[in-house]
Amino acid sequence: MLLFRWLILLLLLGAAVSFAFYAATGEPRYRRWGALVLKWTLIAAFGFFAVLVLERIA
Repeated sequence: MLLFRWLILLLLLGAAVSFAFYAATGEPRYRRWGALVLKWTLIAAFGFFAVLVLERIA
């Protein structure tokens, strides 16, 4: 449980750093990378919370 929280936090931090690199350099590859990491982080977070909700129901 704690591992998944840290993993999601680190992925969000990685997306933020990537967007910061994009803001500093203007390279579009950093923006694409940041958006990709952010997308999969949100998918993983929603899955994590869905499991928590299902545990409460069952």
